Amino acid sequence: MSRTYKILLIDDEQSILDMLALQLQSEGYKVYTAANANQGLEKLSCEPDMILLDINMAGMNGLDLCAKIRGFVVCPILFLTARITEQDKVNGLLAGGDDYITKPFSMDELLARMTAHLRREERYHTKTQGRFSEEMMIDYGKRKIYIKGSPVELSNKEFEIIKLLSRNAGQVFDKERIYEHIWGFNAEGDCSVIKEHIRKIRIKFAEYTDKTYIDTVWGVGYRWKN
Repeated sequence: MSRTYKILLIDDEQSILDMLALQLQSEGYKVYTAANANQGLEKLSCEPDMILLDINMAGMNGLDLCAKIRGFVVCPILFLTARITEQDKVNGLLAGGDDYITKPFSMDELLARMTAHLRREERYHTKTQGRFSEEMMIDYGKRKIYIKGSPVELSNKEFEIIKLLSRNAGQVFDKERIYEHIWGFNAEGDCSVIKEHIRKIRIKFAEYTDKTYIDTVWGVGYRWKN
């Protein structure tokens, strides 16, 4: 590895935590462990490069924890679980997970998937300063958006919403998660303002294109179209 990656393990089976920690440390990773979701929340201050998260935990389960932190944590989240149904996989991805590894698994498989995700993240952070499509360019560094070469005037909050959705294209965000991500957990206000911001963004986009970039997933939230 080119640098020492920080891995946060969250699992309520101590034997699995100990085994994975030992194996990953031997591979050169810096490992942090948490035996439940609340401990996991506390350990997020270590700013992990990847989270390995068990789904079936007592109290707050892995799906709920992932959904709670996804808007604030950009690193890959890999679920480790004995659940194997198609709906479980769908639920995990909708909650914001990046991959799904079924127990029991081999360390070779886990290490290979971890390496693939970490390399992808490294490419993303070192090379991707913007998002490009046939007619739109988003410059995240300069906080500017161009459609067919024309600049789109956006408020700060409108750009932040676009940034969140476009950097997680295809992932569905409900109004509450968008509000918490943009305004913060302790902000005083109403998440219903998200609907109005989305409406204004769509009006501004419509001045330049017929393409709909932000989909409404009825009863769930919003997502950026790939």
